[in-house]
Amino acid sequence: MGRAFQNRKESMAKTADAKTKVYSKYGREIYVCAKAGGTDPNGNLALRGLMERAKKDQVPSHVIDKALDKASGAGGEDFSPARYEGFGPGNVMVIVDCLTDNPNRTFGDVRGCFTKTKSKIGTPGSVSHMFDHCAIFSFAGSDEEAVLEALMEADVDVTDIEQEGERITVFAPHTDYAKAKQALLDTFGEIDFEADEIQFLPQTTTPVEGDDVAMFEKFLAMLNELDDVQNVYHSGELPAESDS
Repeated sequence: MGRAFQNRKESMAKTADAKTKVYSKYGREIYVCAKAGGTDPNGNLALRGLMERAKKDQVPSHVIDKALDKASGAGGEDFSPARYEGFGPGNVMVIVDCLTDNPNRTFGDVRGCFTKTKSKIGTPGSVSHMFDHCAIFSFAGSDEEAVLEALMEADVDVTDIEQEGERITVFAPHTDYAKAKQALLDTFGEIDFEADEIQFLPQTTTPVEGDDVAMFEKFLAMLNELDDVQNVYHSGELPAESDS
């Protein structure tokens, strides 16, 4: 089996509350991305990828349009990124990415998730050096050589390319995200990306066992309940499907 990466996006929402949370997370992310790189998806590849993912997750177009309108205007909330690191139950390394309009509130909320599960929040950089910050693209294809050649011609520092069946997955440094995506689109035309995102991938994994399993799942659930939390990355390796 190849180098697995964990897709942290929420699975299809089952309740109205969960759907609202997914919409809110995408709305914030689109707002921040558009504010930073412009509201035109043709000139802002990160925004384009984000909008495509939002549509796949069935986020209504009015949610996307509202976030773009806010980004193009002078008013509205001013969200900024915040990242917290530490060790969760079972000594699992954890990175929590947030978008917040009140960093003090967000830090208090995230720290509460750590302390209530006997976990330890750390200082910036305490665990991130044990993760690779990667741009990841996964799409249907079978010509690994052609993909590698296109990326190398565009001067993309390819970390890894995997082929499993009829799917190719490309890993590159997060700083090469736009360059890598443009090279793939220029060479292969419109691609229906299964994955098109930037993630933290752990360099090593930590098995979560015994009583730590339930505590770790509680810890993740508490973090995901927070409106400001966008993504949680961790090095935990949970046991194979349990009965729960």
